[in-house]
Amino acid sequence: MHHSIWTWIGFNLFVLAMLALDLGVFHRKAHAVKAREAAIWSIVWVALALAFGWGVSHYMGRQAGLEFLTGYLIEKALSVDNLFVFVLIFSYFGIAPKNQHRVLFWGIIGALVMRGVMIAAGAALIQQFHWIIYLFGAFLVFTGIRMAFHDETEIHPEKNPVLRLASRFLPVVHEDHGEKFFVRQQLGPGGPVRRAATLLFVVLLLIETSDLLFAVDSIPAIFAVTRDPFLVYTSNIFAILGLRSLYFLLADLIGRLHYLKYGLSLVLAFVGVKMLLADIYPLPIALSLGLIAGILATSAGVSLLFPRPAEPDTALEPDTALEPDTAMEPASAVKPATAVEPATTVEPATSVETSAAEKPAALEPGGA
Repeated sequence: MHHSIWTWIGFNLFVLAMLALDLGVFHRKAHAVKAREAAIWSIVWVALALAFGWGVSHYMGRQAGLEFLTGYLIEKALSVDNLFVFVLIFSYFGIAPKNQHRVLFWGIIGALVMRGVMIAAGAALIQQFHWIIYLFGAFLVFTGIRMAFHDETEIHPEKNPVLRLASRFLPVVHEDHGEKFFVRQQLGPGGPVRRAATLLFVVLLLIETSDLLFAVDSIPAIFAVTRDPFLVYTSNIFAILGLRSLYFLLADLIGRLHYLKYGLSLVLAFVGVKMLLADIYPLPIALSLGLIAGILATSAGVSLLFPRPAEPDTALEPDTALEPDTAMEPASAVKPATAVEPATTVEPATSVETSAAEKPAALEPGGA
């Protein structure tokens, strides 16, 4: 469906205005987001999405409204799986709660750009090569099956290839510099001054790459619901805009939704089959919406009714997760409890077995 260029411009201006209001007014000063504040913002973003969906239904028809709502629900549900990775990254690197909102804000800015490009590319491919919908469908079925057997504890932030690449070319300081992504660092007394990245910027890179990987699953899933690029884009963006508040609202609860991944895997497999059958037997959008909502509600409810037994938290043990030859600092430099304590970052006598000459120069305050 063709949409005026002014429709696209107007929507993006609205998004930028809301982001400016969020960061420039309500979060101008760094602070830890409490559950009440997160709940209010979550309600605001959901209400805006529902209001926009009503507008789509009113001006574009009931079918378009249902397509928007289904796409929004799919993206919102898949984003919950993304939140687990956020919790893992923030915990591993010991990022203070008051600085987490800033990382997520700029992470969402990057996500808006990346997903806009991916949606445009996906729409162009489907329009030019119709057979690619079968490739997308098969990919979603495969991803759904893989998600059901994937163990979240296998995620290792320090092994992320983007992190290794950044630590190779960027000098990184591990001292606490608050909200700053970059600082000016003097190399020795009277030495030259260089620009160095903070640990907060490293975490931002990990958040961006994690979101990119999740977008590879979620965007084809929405194309299974609608082929209208405007509906794909707007439903995706509204789900992303509410991601930060959802994170702060569910951060303590996310570990209890242990059956949700099975619900998400079933949803991905279902929309994959829906895409594969699109030319043979297109499923009604209302039926798809009902099934997806029922699957997600059931998996979340079962998780809360039947909690898994408490297990020792060993997934984030830095001493075993990091390897001596990694591009990051030795294990003691990134322990969650001490990542922002410059005085205790390195303890030669007990924590580090590597000699000073063998330390990676890229991350040393005095390194090149």
